[in-house]
Amino acid sequence: MKPDDREAYVRYRLSQANEALETAQILIDHQRWNAAVNRLYYAVYYATSGLLAKHAINAKSHAGVKTQFLLHFVKTEKISYDLGKTYSDLFDWRQKGDYGDFFDFQAADLENILPPTKVLVKAITTEAGLDEST
Repeated sequence: MKPDDREAYVRYRLSQANEALETAQILIDHQRWNAAVNRLYYAVYYATSGLLAKHAINAKSHAGVKTQFLLHFVKTEKISYDLGKTYSDLFDWRQKGDYGDFFDFQAADLENILPPTKVLVKAITTEAGLDEST
């Protein structure tokens, strides 16, 4: 990927992340807990995909994106362990909410995961060298 293309891709992915956060809030406001968890997961996934692209780190799957993020950014302490755990939790929760039969998240679950998810997306945006205004 050419540098200009890479920069455009990073910006696009971070824009998708912010849109997914906004959509999650709308779903929370309407008590659609499982769908909100899905959008929170995707907010982190999109942001992380952009961050990995910024550093020319390839991943071919959702699990690969998570693994590369944990290896290159959490293990090296560029992103805190607690925020890395937030990603891992969302990864698991999204699977449970999307594919688990007779499973529903509750308001309290979202109250606990929403704030660190926002912090994580912001930390990834900062690590990518961008802020929301660029």
